[in-house]
Amino acid sequence: MTAFDSLGASGIIALVVSCAIAYFLCGIPFGYVVGRRLGKIDVRTQGSGNVGATNVARTVGKGAGLLTLALDILKALVSLLVGKAILTWALGTAAGQLAFGSGLDWMPCLVYMFAILGHTFSPYLHLRGGKGIAVGFGGALGFMPLVALLLWVPFLVFALITRRVSVGSIAAAISLPLLALAVYRPTAASLAILSVVAALVLFSHRSNIVKLIHGEERPFSFKR
Repeated sequence: MTAFDSLGASGIIALVVSCAIAYFLCGIPFGYVVGRRLGKIDVRTQGSGNVGATNVARTVGKGAGLLTLALDILKALVSLLVGKAILTWALGTAAGQLAFGSGLDWMPCLVYMFAILGHTFSPYLHLRGGKGIAVGFGGALGFMPLVALLLWVPFLVFALITRRVSVGSIAAAISLPLLALAVYRPTAASLAILSVVAALVLFSHRSNIVKLIHGEERPFSFKR
């Protein structure tokens, strides 16, 4: 409660508004929209049933998958930039405390978590959604860009070696709090939130993990 009490009414309102914007903006299921527009299908009934870029690429095509990826990254980036702007305006001279290692660095991390929640539990698809990787990258670009870029390393290494996007995604999720700790030295509160984000992404990959354990996860290939 002490952390919230130090914000004042305007700070609390700004945080709630920022989190709500992140949740509802990142909840937009662009994979579903792209599938309907370009493939004339409901991607929830095709392939893995997921509305993320990987399943769109598998069931609609490479171009549709790349478009979905770009839109998912963009919505998260916009969410974090807008959230940071709102928080900066509300906090005034305390805005510098949003930087990692400062007293309020947990606030953009919380907005980031709601961006992931919106994407994985979309309010527009009865709390079904994507798996959080593209949104995780886009959101990270908005407040910890170096970590966002470094996340591509474990993702690409493990995805290319195994030819399974899910393995790369799981590796990136696990790396998130570790990279943030190494690069930005966040406070304990921020590190805890980023660890929850990593856990959310891992939870969204639970079916993939089961398939990997049983050797049933398919290697990635584009729809021809």
